[in-house]
Amino acid sequence: MFCKAPLQQLPIPLLQWYREHARILPWRSQPTPYRVWISEIMLQQTRVSAVLPYFHRFLQAFPTIAHLAAASDDHLMKLWEGLGYYSRARNLKKAANQIMEQFGGIFPSSYEEILTLAGIGEYTAGAIASIAFGIPVPAVDGNVLRVVARITGFADPIDSPKTRRLLRAAVWEIIPLHAPGDFNQALMELGATVCLPNGAPLCSQCPVASFCRAFLQSRTEELPVKSPRKPRRVEMRTVFLLFFDGSVALRRRPEKGLLSGLWEFPNVPGSGDQALAEWEISPAQQWEACNGKHVFTHVEWHMTGQAFLLANDILPEGWVWANRAKLQQTYAVPSAFASFLPLVETYCAVSAPLSANRP
Repeated sequence: MFCKAPLQQLPIPLLQWYREHARILPWRSQPTPYRVWISEIMLQQTRVSAVLPYFHRFLQAFPTIAHLAAASDDHLMKLWEGLGYYSRARNLKKAANQIMEQFGGIFPSSYEEILTLAGIGEYTAGAIASIAFGIPVPAVDGNVLRVVARITGFADPIDSPKTRRLLRAAVWEIIPLHAPGDFNQALMELGATVCLPNGAPLCSQCPVASFCRAFLQSRTEELPVKSPRKPRRVEMRTVFLLFFDGSVALRRRPEKGLLSGLWEFPNVPGSGDQALAEWEISPAQQWEACNGKHVFTHVEWHMTGQAFLLANDILPEGWVWANRAKLQQTYAVPSAFASFLPLVETYCAVSAPLSANRP
């Protein structure tokens, strides 16, 4: 049974707390639609501390929607390198082009129009509409769902569409018309800094503990409830680190699927015993290599590395050679391969004097 009564008491103490305790963040000090949009997309599945340097670099490179719309894919991906969930960056560029073509380069100012942009769902549209335009519409993300479930003592799984709709509607009813942006940000802030996940909320610091049902009933460890997760699929892969003349071989991933369109060290499922022969690559010397592991949402890669100095610079069509400078400045290699990067740096340096000169 869902009880909305505690939520009716929420706005005043929450806003008072927020105005005293809100973190100082660049998109809050200048909440233009463009800055709020970029920050909200970056903050999806990512901590604020990790986003801050990316936000500053991104705004320096693409200070306006027009700059973002005109960005090259490689430049965009390089700036996003390490943030993960790269489809977010692609959708940013798609949406920037929508704004240029459909809205004359001006960020749309209604919730309904914002919702039509690529990569923007109800939460992000609500955040932009309320923070940048003062429209009283909710912005309900995982943090907000957790806060509302605890305040109301609601024990249905918060990751079900039915629960999300129910809690979102309940938040919509209590948004103060004079401060919708502050209210939405206050809910997010409370979830991010006080009403923490995994049964460890800082209830002694909470401005709404006096009417929070989870706290009053000693159920903070039980709430919120989530549906059981399916176990991740484990995938064994062999990663080939191929060197020649101070450079390492890269290839671009397919345009669809996991890590689509990014550059990677060539790799194959399983042991990869026949890979070099199939690629018609001639190794001159095998070097010691490390292994790696990366966890995606639904799959884990367990990677075995193999490193080779090649006899020549001939690569399959579409592959490229990247020296250390190009790895740092040009090619976006996803963090899935981060375990191999220190070794790549070392072997790029070592291979330069050992390999034959290029023609």
